[in-house]
Amino acid sequence: MSTTDIKVFGHKAPDTDATCSAIIWAWYLSEVQGKKATPFVLGTPNKEARFVLDRWGVETPALLGPLGEGDEVVIVDTNNPAELPEDLDRADIAEIIDHHLLAGLTTRRPIKVTIRPVAATATVMHWLIGRDMEKAPDWVRGLMLSCILSDTLEFRSPTTTPTDREVAGRLAEGLGIDIPAYAAEMFRAKSDVSDYSDAELLRLDSKKYEVDGVKFRVSVLETTAPEMVLARKEGLMGAMEEVAREDGVDQVLLFIVDILNGEAILLVPNDLVRKVAEKSFGAEAEGDTVTLPGIVSRKKQIIPNLKV
Repeated sequence: MSTTDIKVFGHKAPDTDATCSAIIWAWYLSEVQGKKATPFVLGTPNKEARFVLDRWGVETPALLGPLGEGDEVVIVDTNNPAELPEDLDRADIAEIIDHHLLAGLTTRRPIKVTIRPVAATATVMHWLIGRDMEKAPDWVRGLMLSCILSDTLEFRSPTTTPTDREVAGRLAEGLGIDIPAYAAEMFRAKSDVSDYSDAELLRLDSKKYEVDGVKFRVSVLETTAPEMVLARKEGLMGAMEEVAREDGVDQVLLFIVDILNGEAILLVPNDLVRKVAEKSFGAEAEGDTVTLPGIVSRKKQIIPNLKV
């Protein structure tokens, strides 16, 4: 067992929940349980996550370097090996805290695993911390609230549960935060994609997924300004082949989620994606885009329905 700090981190392409949950749990391990713990990220957090960290005066965690033999780690907001470091097998996984389906991660020893069917890892952590939430400073509560609002799209996502609403409401009330106003600020930060390259946008919020032997990178861009992304449609579709080749997948699927209108726009660069749209969502894609009303959640509506 390593004598260094416990390393706490989430998935690659870190969003608000992955970034902030690592920070929250490192705080809990260090300040409440008396253990040495440090949060890390597996990439540059997206703009919404960076806005949240700045809003609550929290430093961005360092980028995780190579893992050492026996490093003790806690994984948050994922349990999917494809979203984790390639050298994870060198580490000693102590705990997993998540809200996604089981994805085949193996461990060296029995560990503590907490996976609950709620919309955000931060909601799970609020439950785990329990009465010790009384010790949480405002910035911890602010990060928790931000995670829930991000992953639920301010309660618009079908992944939202009564527990998420209740926890977010309680946190917001204690912090004196107006949820609609604060969520609008978060989503505005998330919607500014002007300084990302086309390839970076395709990887920004994405997960690998295989359907009947076809490997996909399923990318989701949640925005209140879909026209900003659609203006780059030609470049994005042009970059898909390069990203697919570099990432070892057959096709990149890009869903532009219109937060305010509650729908997704799927870019359709070829016949494979056209077939995916028709078989998965019953949508006839005549041009290079197709609108999918009511589709906003990758976890609950996109991934489970993918067919080829």
